[in-house]
Amino acid sequence: MLVMKVIWSFYLLFLFLMWGGEAFAGELSERLANFPQWEKLTSVQPASGDLVYPEWMAGSWKVTSTLVDLAAPLAPEIVTPGFEGNRRQLNQPVSFVVRFVREEAHTSWLKILPEIDDKSPNLVADRAFNSLNLARAYLGDEAVLSVKVDPDSPNRQITFLRSSRQLVSIVTARATETTPNGKFITTEVFQQLFKGGSRPYLNSVESTTAYHKVSTSNPTIEADQVTAVYLSPQDPDYFKAVSQPVALYRYRLEFFPQELPTTPKE
Repeated sequence: MLVMKVIWSFYLLFLFLMWGGEAFAGELSERLANFPQWEKLTSVQPASGDLVYPEWMAGSWKVTSTLVDLAAPLAPEIVTPGFEGNRRQLNQPVSFVVRFVREEAHTSWLKILPEIDDKSPNLVADRAFNSLNLARAYLGDEAVLSVKVDPDSPNRQITFLRSSRQLVSIVTARATETTPNGKFITTEVFQQLFKGGSRPYLNSVESTTAYHKVSTSNPTIEADQVTAVYLSPQDPDYFKAVSQPVALYRYRLEFFPQELPTTPKE
């Protein structure tokens, strides 16, 4: 069913969006190491501003994303829609293009890589570009019309789908961590609202990603990402789940240098 496929395939969409304060030392690293024994993260800070990435992530990249593991901690009592269907995506790589730009270029929407203004200190993700490419890679070009980021807030994004459907994402909290061995780790929590079906559907999602630069150029960057899905307070099973996620997805991301930026047609 397209509605459920859209809701449960979009958890990667916002890994390129966020910025936040430092987490307690080692907490995010430990969290990834403890998969799938997770509970709701409590040390994140309220969302504000944009995520500033390390310099070694500058440029355009072809990303290959592979679902390598998944878990339903509260099964069989609580299993999210689409969870069993997502087993078919195990070890099936999906590729798309992303890019990271200077903050001034990103906010003006006028300047794209590789023409970078070295005077601008902040490297950020081109959120609309990245999310549109990712959404179309998973759902197809015809299913996804466009992605718009609120010009007044990088924390609100809308994905426009066929048949007047929309996926609204609002970032609520986030944190970052840099490890002694050079890994850059982010975690972000956001609310997702799917509109346009028979009734709106709301859930809470946390995505934690550890990036590291490798010594070769094929790929140049690798990342380990875990996405946790929590029930919203409106769900009748909310109090049964308490602070535990109802679904966990683990991805391996590989970043390959892209010579020229690719702009998707809207």
